[in-house]
Amino acid sequence: MADDDILLFAEETEQGAQPAQAGSARKWKVMIADDEPEIHTVTRLALSGFAFAGRELELISAYSGEEAKRLIVEHPDTAMVLLDVVMETEDAGLNVVRFIREKLNNSMTRIILRTGQPGQAPERKVIIEYDINDYKTKTELTAQKLFTSLVAGLRAYADLEIIEQNRLGLEQIISATRSIFKIQSMERFVLGVLTQLVSLLRLGENTFYCGSGCFFTGDAKCLRIVSGTGIYAGHAGQSIDKVLPPHILASVHQAIVSGESVFNDKFAILYIQGKGGRNDAIYLEGISELSVFDKELLRVFCSNVAVAFDNINLAHELERTQKEVVERIGAVAETRSVETGNHVRRVAEYCYLLARAYGLAETEAQMLKEAAPMHDIGKVGIPDIILNKPGKLSTEEFEIMKRHAEIGQRLLSGSQSRLLDLSAVVALEHHERFDGEGYPRRLKGDEISLYGRITAIADVFDALSSSRCYKPAWEIPRVFEYMREQRGKQFDPELIDLFLAYRNEILHIRESFKD
Repeated sequence: MADDDILLFAEETEQGAQPAQAGSARKWKVMIADDEPEIHTVTRLALSGFAFAGRELELISAYSGEEAKRLIVEHPDTAMVLLDVVMETEDAGLNVVRFIREKLNNSMTRIILRTGQPGQAPERKVIIEYDINDYKTKTELTAQKLFTSLVAGLRAYADLEIIEQNRLGLEQIISATRSIFKIQSMERFVLGVLTQLVSLLRLGENTFYCGSGCFFTGDAKCLRIVSGTGIYAGHAGQSIDKVLPPHILASVHQAIVSGESVFNDKFAILYIQGKGGRNDAIYLEGISELSVFDKELLRVFCSNVAVAFDNINLAHELERTQKEVVERIGAVAETRSVETGNHVRRVAEYCYLLARAYGLAETEAQMLKEAAPMHDIGKVGIPDIILNKPGKLSTEEFEIMKRHAEIGQRLLSGSQSRLLDLSAVVALEHHERFDGEGYPRRLKGDEISLYGRITAIADVFDALSSSRCYKPAWEIPRVFEYMREQRGKQFDPELIDLFLAYRNEILHIRESFKD
C-alpha cells in the first residue's frame, strides 16, 4: 500500500473514531486476516481508540487462511473478520468463509471481504455464492468507510447476540417446564427469566433472583438466592446475607419491606409478591435510564412471574402431598400385619441406595424410593388369620398369601400417575426370583423389571433382619451370608454384588430407622 494511503487512514481516524469509554465491559473481537503485514499496521492505526456501545476492540491478526481458521476456532465469539481474498492461495479467503459458515456453523460473525485484486473474486459472483456481509476493494476502504462498515457490522452482531440470548433463555424455560416439579427445574426456570431480562434490556451479566416462603426456603423471613448469573451464579440456596454486598443487600430489604421496586442509576431491585407470604426480588445490573413505560412493562412482567411461580408452588405442594399419601398407604399394609411403618421406610431407602449404586439417574432412583413403600399394599386383601398367623403357613394358606402381589398390582394399575404405575410394577414383582422360581408369574432374569429386582433384595433383607409374628430377627452376619448364597438364584447377581459392597451404608440405614 502506498504511503499516501497510510496518511489518509491516519488523518481520517482523528475525525471518525470515537474515544473508548472507561469501564469493564468485554471487548469486541475483530480479526484481521491478510498476508500483508502493512495492512495489519494500517488497520490497527485506523482503529486505534475505536469504541462502540462502550466497548473497545480486541484486534486479532491472522497472516494466512489456515491461521484464520485456527484463530476463529480459538475465538468463537469473534464479532467481525476483515478478510483478504488472496493469501497463500488465490481463494484462501473464500475457503475461510466456507469454513466459518459451513464447518463451524457460525452464522453470527460478520465477514467483510477485502481484496486488492477484484478480478480474482468478482463482487457479484462472491456476494451470491458466499455468505459474506460486505465486499470492499482495499483502495476504496478508507478509514472513514472502515469505521462505517465496522459500526454497521458490530451493530448487527450485537442484535444477533440478543436473539441468541433470547433463544437460550427460552430453551431454559422450556426445559424447566418439562420437569417443573423439581427444585433443579425451578432454578433453570428462574435462570431463563433472568436471561430474558438481561438480553431484552441489554443489561450487565450480574443478576440474581432471591426468594422466601415455603417453596424456596421453608421460612417466609429468610431470603435466599434461587438462581443467578455472572458473579451470582453458583450461589443457589445461599442466604443473601452471606452473598450480597451491603449496599445491594440494603436495597433488597428496602424493596421487600416497602413492597415496591427500587431503581437507581446503577441497578434495579424488582419486587415480586406471591401467595402464602412469599416475597421475592430480582436484581438487575447496568440499568441507566428507564422510561415510565419501561418501568410499567417491568411491573407487568413481575406480576406474570409471580402468577407462574404460584402455580409452580401449588403443583409442587400437590406432588409432595401425593408422595406422603403413598407412603402412608404403604404403611397401612404393614400395620395390618403387625409390622411397623419403618419397614417401608427402610425398604425405600435400600432401594434408593441400590438404584443409585447401579447407575440410575437421581430422578429415576427417587421415583423408585417413592414407589417402594407400596410393595405390600396387596396385603389389605389377605385375611388377618393368615396375615398374622404366629407360625408357618400351610400350603393352602401360603397360596392365599401369594395373592397379595396381584391384589396390589390391581389396586395400583391403570392410573394416570407414573408414580402409581411404578408402584404397581413393584407390588407385582417383588416376590419374583431371578431363577424363575418366584411368584406370581414365575418371571426369570431380565423378564423381571429392574425395579422389581431391586425391591426384592431390599424387602428380603429387611424381612430377615427384623422380627415378625412368625419368626425372630436373624443375626446380621447370617442375613448377609444368606443374601450372598442366593446370588444368581433368588437375586440378580450384579445387584446383589452391589448390595454387599454397600454393607456399611445398608446397616446405617437400618440403624437410622429402627422399629
